[in-house]
Formats: sequence, C-alpha cells, structure tokens
Amino acid sequence: MRDTNDSPPADGGTAPRKILASTLRTDAHFRLLVDSVQDYAIFLLDAGGNVATWNDGARNIKGYEPEEIVGRHFSAFYPPEDIARGKPQRELEMAARTGRVEDEGWRIRKDSTRFWANVVITALHDTHGNLIGFAKVTRDMTEQLRLAELQHARDLSAHVQAALENERATIARELHDDLGQQLAALKMQLVRFESEIGRSATEGPLASTQLQTQIDTIIASVRRIAAGLRPPVLDELGLYAAIEWLVNDVRRRFGLAIGLSIQGDEPAFEPSAATSIFRIVQEGLTNVVRHAEASTVCIAVVCDNAACTLTIEDNGRGAALDSPRATDTFGLLGMRERVRSLSGTIALRSRPGDGFRVEAMIPLEKVVIDDAR
Repeated sequence: MRDTNDSPPADGGTAPRKILASTLRTDAHFRLLVDSVQDYAIFLLDAGGNVATWNDGARNIKGYEPEEIVGRHFSAFYPPEDIARGKPQRELEMAARTGRVEDEGWRIRKDSTRFWANVVITALHDTHGNLIGFAKVTRDMTEQLRLAELQHARDLSAHVQAALENERATIARELHDDLGQQLAALKMQLVRFESEIGRSATEGPLASTQLQTQIDTIIASVRRIAAGLRPPVLDELGLYAAIEWLVNDVRRRFGLAIGLSIQGDEPAFEPSAATSIFRIVQEGLTNVVRHAEASTVCIAVVCDNAACTLTIEDNGRGAALDSPRATDTFGLLGMRERVRSLSGTIALRSRPGDGFRVEAMIPLEKVVIDDAR
C-alpha cells in the first residue's frame, strides 16, 4: 500500500486520476446521482490530492468550473494559514491511515470568499488494498454557523438581562431597606435630639426644619431611584399595577398626558416575563421622554387567552425608520430583543412629523406559569 508521502509517479498522478474518472463514468446511474446533488460538493481526489472529478454541487459551493479545477491540488480550497500549517496533507495522511477523516473549518471559494465547511475525506483502495485516491464530500455550513452564533448571542443576551435584573433588584432592596431605613432613623434621632437638649429661640427651629426637609427629600429620592431600578409593586401586586405605577410616575415627573387602557384579566406571568414586559413599557416611555418631543402618549394593554398585545403611541416628531440607527441609541434594539426573548413579534410605525407607534404581540403559551395554563 503506497503512502501519501511517496513521491508522485512520473506522469504527475494523471494515471490514477484517469483510472478513477474512467471507473466512475462506467457507472452511469451512480454518476447521475452524484451530478444531481446540489447541496454537497462530491468529488474524487487521486492519491496525491489532485482533483479528479467535479459535480454540480462542487461548482455551486466552490465556484469552479470542472476545467478550472480538475487536475489542481485540493489545497486550493484551504485558507493560507491552514496551508502553511500543512493541514491539507495531514488530512490526507489521516484518511489514508484510518480510512476516514472529518473536519469543520473555513474553506476558500474561487472568488476568495470564505465559507464554513463540513468536510469528509474517505480513502479509496483497489481490490489489492492499494490506495488509489480519496472521495471528498463538502457541505457549506456557513448559514448554520451564523444561526448558531446568533443563538449563542441571544442566549448570552438573555443571561446578561437576567443578571442585570437580579443586580437591579439587589440594589433596589439595599437602597429601599438599608439606606432608606437609616435615613428614617436619622430623622427620628434628630427629633429626639431636639427634645432632649432644647432649641434656640431663633436659629434652632429653622435649622431643624431645614434638616428634616433635606432628609425627607433624600428619602424620597432614594425611594424613587429604588423603584426605578425595580419597583416593589411589580413583585407585590403584579404587572398591571406596576404599569399603572410607572405611568403615574412619568406623568408626575415629566408632565406628559398619558392615556392608559388595560383590557382583560392579568395572566399569571412568569416573573421574568412580567419583568420583560414591564421593561418594554418603561423603555417605550423613556424613548418618548428623550426623543419624541410629544405632548400625549397612548398605552394599551390587551390580554386574552392566547396573547398579550402592547401598544405605545405618541404624537411626537416621529422618525424615518429606514435611516441608520445612531451608535449610542439602543432603546428600540432592547425592546426588540426583549420581545424576541418572549417568542413575540414587534412592529414599528412612524414617519417624520407623524408620531411613533410600537406594537408588540406576545403569545402566552411560553410566558405564563405552568399551573395557570
């Protein structure tokens, strides 16, 4: 059995290649089968690694016409860095030694573009056990790789979002429970201190009142910040109540006229799903406040047995949806990702001067607690 490291025959390896091509052509049915395959590159190499046959799938995937590639070494399909490491020859040697080798990696088309390939090389022997060549099957896996990378990115995004929500909840609890209680205790101590030591008839009451007012302001700020991070009402009273609290808070702070309509009984949302829907509303209102220059906003939440539909619409300056997104704006991107994580769909409608409308539909099948289904 001749090893692939042996020097090529004097005819440059054309004799084995001709034998392979001739043998394959004698089997018309097999040849027809191979040629009809469009999704796989199926071809033969001689013992030296030179291309001996070429099918339509190989032409579609790699871009070469038969007359352009037959007779050339198959290393033409490998990136320069793989050639420098001797990968093509190693794969032939392994296939000759073990009978078969499978690999996934980048390969090169005729136009020099790269594609991710699954490659199987199988050694071929004659009736005497002598190596006469290799069968090579290549599949373009670029789309599958991109989908896998996209899914990985989405899984990572979901993990980051969950970690962020947990961190927000922790900080909110510490602000509300620890710092809030300490400020309240400080105010009580101030009142008790006044009663024990007495007050100056002139400056004492004024100074004390100012200190108490400042402490009250700090307590209110701490509670507002904590609620913004993670409103307690979301965990205690549910999604509908949290949305009502959020709308009232934005009305009070920014003077927006916000109409809120909630229809249907509140589903028994999974906690993570309730949080995501709340964040969608929160992000929508944040976008209105920051960018819309709107005076009125309409929010509608409609839930039935199958789905929950959320609509946020303002009368602001609108936007051209086909224009490039600014590099520092992630609001709509975050809303899209949250809706996607809930297996929902989101539609945007806007044009300059005609407001902005966001409509998200979230199927309930995967976002409610099992016992409630």
